[in-house]
Amino acid sequence: MRTSTEYRRPYRPLAVSLFNQVGRAARRCGFGGALDVGRMIAAARRRTGLSDFGDEWFLEPLEVLVESINAEARLTALGATIQRSRIVSALAIRLRAARLLRERPEILDVDLGRILLIAGLQRTGTTTLHRLLAADPGTRALRAWEVLNPVPLRDEGTGAPRRRMRQAKRAARAIGFLAPDFRAVHPMAWDAPEEDVLLLDLSFMSQAPEAAMHVPSYSRWLEARDHTKCYEYMLTVLKILHWQRPGDRWVLKTPHHMEHLDVILDVFPDVCVIQTHRDPKKSVPSFCSMVAHGRGIFSDHVDPVEIGAHWMRKIRRMMERSMSVRRSADEHVFVDVSFYDLIADPLGELRRIYGAAGIDFTEAAADAARSVSERSGKDGHGRHVYAPASFGLDEETIDGYSEAYRRKYRIPDE
Repeated sequence: MRTSTEYRRPYRPLAVSLFNQVGRAARRCGFGGALDVGRMIAAARRRTGLSDFGDEWFLEPLEVLVESINAEARLTALGATIQRSRIVSALAIRLRAARLLRERPEILDVDLGRILLIAGLQRTGTTTLHRLLAADPGTRALRAWEVLNPVPLRDEGTGAPRRRMRQAKRAARAIGFLAPDFRAVHPMAWDAPEEDVLLLDLSFMSQAPEAAMHVPSYSRWLEARDHTKCYEYMLTVLKILHWQRPGDRWVLKTPHHMEHLDVILDVFPDVCVIQTHRDPKKSVPSFCSMVAHGRGIFSDHVDPVEIGAHWMRKIRRMMERSMSVRRSADEHVFVDVSFYDLIADPLGELRRIYGAAGIDFTEAAADAARSVSERSGKDGHGRHVYAPASFGLDEETIDGYSEAYRRKYRIPDE
């Protein structure tokens, strides 16, 4: 089965189409409509029975995001419902985290150990590498159910997160129902290693909204801000997760990190940054297709050409900012991984990464990675098809935007 390239006409199950029709009618009658920060904060407080967020610095990015969603995103009724629920959930997590830290202040002293942080561009093998590293029994990785709900629920012990797991299973089934093609583009499972961008999203300062929605004013605002507090809060949430389930070290992964390597080097102790590299002529249109399929979940107005222009500019910014940081940083902190070497010899690349990070590559780690590598691709849900022209791009344009990056890391044509 091939994924659709009809990005302007997102797939809609009948039940979703009917829900959106009812929502449009309700909006015409003055019901539903815009997201409201005050109401969402009140909903989070009702849900948790808590009121104290601690430092409320995150309210400014939340307000900017919501204003951008209301003015620019053109969400369907279901899209607005999902985004409202997502924001209320993030606020509830912050409330529960604040209470937990008041009750257990020793969590802030948790030592995470060595941090392996994958910061390659989108669609360059980051997910493959993440899962190989996460397979090591001694390595702690975020699981999808943890990302959605990193703080224990009321009356939930650290070793019995059944409710949070059930919620993640429902979320995975919902995405499969709403956008079957998306599962062919990006592998998902409720208990698989997942990106930590959603931990950054708890501060409403991440690339997640601009990947899921058309929010250009929020994106411009975000690029002009200092992200230190956002990463400091992410570090705090990681300590909460480590307190629940420790490990010898952590592996983290999201392309978002490429924009903020300077902050990461300041905030994260004992970090090894791993950058994956692939021909952007392949990775850029692949990611644009992923964004288009994702946006179709939330809006009937998906413009693939706008997606291509936005993300080509954004990806160039990520390249330039990461190269700028590396020019003045200690190069021993970084490990570069070719997508092609990773695919050809995954265990050889792992052995090299472990050596550069000063970690023993044990037989248990090798066996676990070998098992993951052998299973890779066997749980596919179709063939992902895409072309640069769908997004107003061509190979010459992509090469022009990425020339310095390709030259720096000797990236071949694919």
